[in-house]
Amino acid sequence: MKSLKLAVIGGGSSYTPELIEGIINRIDRLPVTRIDLIDVEAGREKLEIVTQLAQRMIARSGLNIEVRHSLDRREAIQGASFVMTQLRVGGLEARARDEHIPLKYKVIGQETTGPGGFAKALRTIPVILDICKDMEELAPDAWLINFTNPAGMVTEAVHKYSSIKALGLCNVPINMHHQTAEALGASVDRVKVNFAGLNHLVWMSNIRLDGRDVTHKVIEMLCDGAHMNMNNIHESPWDPAFLQSLGVVPCPYHRYFYMQDDMLEEELESAASTGTRAEVVMKTEQELFRLYQNPELAEKPRQLEQRGGAYYSDVSLNLVDALYNDTSAINVVNTVNNGAISNLPDDAVVEISAVIDSAGAHPITQGTLPENQIGLARSVKAYEQQAIEAAVKGDYGLALQALVANPLVPSARVAKLILDDILEQNADYLPQFQ
Repeated sequence: MKSLKLAVIGGGSSYTPELIEGIINRIDRLPVTRIDLIDVEAGREKLEIVTQLAQRMIARSGLNIEVRHSLDRREAIQGASFVMTQLRVGGLEARARDEHIPLKYKVIGQETTGPGGFAKALRTIPVILDICKDMEELAPDAWLINFTNPAGMVTEAVHKYSSIKALGLCNVPINMHHQTAEALGASVDRVKVNFAGLNHLVWMSNIRLDGRDVTHKVIEMLCDGAHMNMNNIHESPWDPAFLQSLGVVPCPYHRYFYMQDDMLEEELESAASTGTRAEVVMKTEQELFRLYQNPELAEKPRQLEQRGGAYYSDVSLNLVDALYNDTSAINVVNTVNNGAISNLPDDAVVEISAVIDSAGAHPITQGTLPENQIGLARSVKAYEQQAIEAAVKGDYGLALQALVANPLVPSARVAKLILDDILEQNADYLPQFQ
């Protein structure tokens, strides 16, 4: 088997030990011999801490894998088979601003959905496209595996403005799959599910246990309070009548659209007391990096689960496995629609169950999304596509129109106030708007 070199951009992330553990566990299928962890100057200290932990984990496993760290992105990309992006432009401080700015105007403040996700997209898309330019020159045959949020928008920007082979990932679907199996009291391999929609706006349907359709049963269990959520989202209970009439299982992020009033109230209360999610995560990360610095630590600490990255390595490395080993396994990915959802644009990136082989993703044809899903999906996709263009072109008018189109923004007046705040507070990261 040909040896693999992985380049991880955003290598100083607290999630990286999860990725290292996954590589160790899959070495018989993924013959990784070198891992380059890359970050920026502001993340140098975290990068060095994470690299040392990764090296201890590899040493403990007895595997012959070289782990390097660098601020030189081009050197790391050179000769890589897979480039994995898990970066956060501006760090958690920028995320905190993304959460606080909308709340100032009584609008949902969340890092990937609504105006917060819009701000993050403006900062992130140009950086990802610069990475793609390096890949086009230095590793044109490599796959870009994008975990950077907003994952759907970032992946769509790559497909529209780059020649690089790219797939986007999110750990929401795999969490939903595992939590569904747990609720049913079954192992996850006995439960089959289907996903279709957009990133952080995906619906789960056709749930089967040992081949028997149990979708209605799972909906009933959710109505009765079964847990299916992410650590970073307040678990406001679903309305039973709404869920039963919806007929499919919404992802946790749907709460921001279906329960906007409850979620906004909770966010405002949290921001005034314990802080926004970014501020809570900052404290969690401080604890994690103190643990990572322990020279005796040579495994992923249990506390990492509190950070919200459950199944992160499974999602990313199952995909790498399917691409590298040509397995035709079904994975949930962000990829170009190409007619799989017939009532969304063909060139749109959707989040969907797909067959993955060495040629890439082959989305499973869904036909049309039902009327009770497609209206919201179209609205969000229209916003996303305008936001991508605004991020690439640095066009104020496009940015304003994108925010006005976002279903979580109540008016053009509020959209303009939020946009002006975003541009002012992110000026250092938005040169395209200067």
